[in-house]
Amino acid sequence: MSKNQRLFSALHGTRPPILSKVTATHPSMVEKLAAGGTLVHDVDTGLLLPSSSFPFPYFMLVALEAGGYLRGLVLLLLYPIILCMGGDSDPAVRLMAMVAFCGLRPSQFLAGCAVLPKWLIEDVAAEGFETMRMSGAAGGRRVCVTRKLPRVIVEGFLREYLGAEAVIGKEMKVLWGFYTGLMEEGDEGMLDEQHKIMREGDDAVGFSGSLQFLQHPLSRCCKNVYLETRVERATWQALPRNKYPKAMVFHDGRLAFRPTAGSTVAMFMWLPLGVPLGAFRLAVMLAMPYRYSTMIVAATGMSWRLKQAGERPTKWLGGDGERGHRRRRGKLYVCNHRTLIDPVYVSIALDQPVRAVSYSLSRLSDLLSPIGSSVRLARDRVADGRTMSGLLDRGDHVVVCPEGTTCREPYLLRFSPLFAEISDDIFPVGVAVDTAMFYATTAGGLKFLDPLYYLMNPRMCYTVHFLEPVSTSAVRERKVSSADVANLVQWKIGDALGYSCTMLNRKDKYLMLAGNDGLVVHKAQGRN
Repeated sequence: MSKNQRLFSALHGTRPPILSKVTATHPSMVEKLAAGGTLVHDVDTGLLLPSSSFPFPYFMLVALEAGGYLRGLVLLLLYPIILCMGGDSDPAVRLMAMVAFCGLRPSQFLAGCAVLPKWLIEDVAAEGFETMRMSGAAGGRRVCVTRKLPRVIVEGFLREYLGAEAVIGKEMKVLWGFYTGLMEEGDEGMLDEQHKIMREGDDAVGFSGSLQFLQHPLSRCCKNVYLETRVERATWQALPRNKYPKAMVFHDGRLAFRPTAGSTVAMFMWLPLGVPLGAFRLAVMLAMPYRYSTMIVAATGMSWRLKQAGERPTKWLGGDGERGHRRRRGKLYVCNHRTLIDPVYVSIALDQPVRAVSYSLSRLSDLLSPIGSSVRLARDRVADGRTMSGLLDRGDHVVVCPEGTTCREPYLLRFSPLFAEISDDIFPVGVAVDTAMFYATTAGGLKFLDPLYYLMNPRMCYTVHFLEPVSTSAVRERKVSSADVANLVQWKIGDALGYSCTMLNRKDKYLMLAGNDGLVVHKAQGRN
């Protein structure tokens, strides 16, 4: 009898039909999965890559994004103790959970569904995902078991992106509406799943990469348990983006890097330098002309690139600059939305001032804008159309982002078609931004800090891509709808940037990341 079989026999009292060297495509396992039933999937060693076995980055994400930088610093200072305790051992995990969760409100904890899924899906192994995919294709139930991480960390990701029907794991204890930081076994949920599996028969299949999974109570309900060896798991590859079961379009949080211990140390060492550097960059951009300020800030790591298809839009003076001549109508530039600074770089690329229109912008961001005050829209189609038409009529060049909100990933949200109804010609502009340390957008955090976070990055690069103008005369003649033109402009920008087009919008983003519809109420202006 093999070592695996002896251990299983000691736990269950019978000799099991267990395979110690299988892959997700093993004929026996494929046959079992194709028959339906229940798949009991070990998250720690059967789904995630071996490189993610040390859960410190996940707890650091919770500490920084949900608790703040002071909490993250405390967790970082405890890192040597965590290593001495075994890193991924149960005592070490409990210590990390204590620091990361203690004092947080469960009702306000959005990191599990807004921040962590991006990093978790990047750690999913293609081989582990294929097992879940086959089970789902056969109509079977997928029960995920997390033995190390608390259930609240992985449940949102497993249900939303991998289609898990149930997630079993340790619960974070709550007292008086706050997390205590203590983990306890989720006995009630585990018993419910045991009863379901027993009622449905003995067709449950377990999949894991560790013998420790055999000690879990749910493994006793499995007719077959398939184990991957350590050597086989070492060859596992990360799931490619084009194989994601659901596109990772929205995610939140400030960190643009995986917070391992080394990278987190680098971030805390950079912050005392990054804050004054950000202030210096802002002062230069506010006080000096573009032609000089861009060269100075580029020397500090704040660079930009210009791309264009055909000729760049011609430059002329608008408004009061054409005294004695017939006033020419301004141009309408339509660009995708990456950060609040998009119009600034369009203005820099054109080397002339523009007017940015926005649905919601903090007063601090408005005051810090190098291109002057922005024009606030009211989310009223008639009023907004009148506002933008008025700006164009007086010769202002207008930059509008019809997505209505920012998107970090290589996707474009649905374009509002209003812009196609207010100008005969529109100039599409594709913008892309690369940052090294911080994201300059947030859905659930303090939005007035967005430009400051961008300026604190050690290095960043904006790409501004001017495309061929698009005529909207067909809309005026009612040959096509404005929505068709908006979709065409969206596709042109997406094709130029290599981004995928979606029909998602601002409301979809904020419902997923912040639990609201993304509308901001202004006392003096009503709902915006």
